[in-house]
Amino acid sequence: MDGGGGPAGLWRFEDGGPQRRQSVAAALGIDPREELRVTTRLAPVVTMVVAGATGARYLLRHGAGPSATCTVEAIDPVTLEPLATSGELAGGPVWPGGIGVHDNGSIYVVFGNHAHRLDPQLRLLASRELPRQRPYNSFVPLPDGLLVTKDFGGSTPAHTLPRDQRVPCELVVLDPDLRIVDTLELPEPSVARLSADGDTVYAVGDPSLLRARWDGARLRLDPDFRPRYLVHAGQTYGWDCVIALGAAWFLDDGDGSERFNGSLRGNGLSSAPLHLVRVDLASGEVHMAEVCGAPGGLVANPPVVDERRGIAVAYDSGNGVLRAFGTTDLEPLWRREQDHGSHLLLYEESGELVTGDHEDVVVIDVATGDELARARTGWGIQSVLFPSPGSTRDFYVCSLMGVSRVEVVPPPAG
Repeated sequence: MDGGGGPAGLWRFEDGGPQRRQSVAAALGIDPREELRVTTRLAPVVTMVVAGATGARYLLRHGAGPSATCTVEAIDPVTLEPLATSGELAGGPVWPGGIGVHDNGSIYVVFGNHAHRLDPQLRLLASRELPRQRPYNSFVPLPDGLLVTKDFGGSTPAHTLPRDQRVPCELVVLDPDLRIVDTLELPEPSVARLSADGDTVYAVGDPSLLRARWDGARLRLDPDFRPRYLVHAGQTYGWDCVIALGAAWFLDDGDGSERFNGSLRGNGLSSAPLHLVRVDLASGEVHMAEVCGAPGGLVANPPVVDERRGIAVAYDSGNGVLRAFGTTDLEPLWRREQDHGSHLLLYEESGELVTGDHEDVVVIDVATGDELARARTGWGIQSVLFPSPGSTRDFYVCSLMGVSRVEVVPPPAG
């Protein structure tokens, strides 16, 4: 099952698919004379926009509190106004969940400790309460149509969980009817969202990278693969990994993300500098590069890897730095002072990279770091969530205060 890293209209899962490439085979093609025009709908709490096979756009939202519910909306792709809604769906403890459009046409949602299956008209077909009374932060699809989810192993805004109280997390395999077909307890806690490459599922644990393989009947932990990335005093856990160029790529120093107060800036708890981490998937060899070298680093999301140009873009949201590295030797390429906090969106053909700067959306050149265009969303807070491509020269960005459609347009006449 492909999450849709190809044409923009097939962006059916977060980050474009389970490898979390965050890239689309297209170009915005921004000319220096052109601008970004933003349409914003204020609507708390928004997580992401995904696309159905017919081009329909689905928006995931959720509430607050220990028994929060979530809602799926079909939205107008231009005005962002709701065309249909699922109504309230059972959730549970809050951490942003996930939504995806399956090969079978159904829409799947994981939020709180529940999973749901909806038809394209957002009618509820099935629900499943998940085994643990904890948030489950989304899911990844496998090629045979199964879904794998995992409980969230870290602190939330409502509940601080010291590292010595964190317990191993558990993978749960669901069939399309949301029956639990297998479970696998991991040997470590894990805060990051899962990634997958074919039938192999990756979990960034605390303190190692873990993987398990689906053999058609069971999910089995790889006993020979447990590379440790937490090796420095003051270093804290890593976030979601990107599978690219034969490696898993992620960012560490995640402790403190639960302190988000409209921005991640200044909320880091790690005394060790934040790193871009590359783990070779064949050898397990770990390489790291400091993003800015300062303490107090913090992220809550993954880097992006431009395979075509051999560039990895990392960031330290706690210190407000974006940094690019060569993928071969992790040599530094460029640096920007910028308050970026969200997932990224790379237009592969042009090398245009959609980033954030607090509430602004900023498109930069991935090769040079040069700013190509900028616009204000009107949210008033930093995005720490998911962008997705539109149908042509437009894209969507989300925050806890709303959703925006950003379109490339000519400048006003005169």
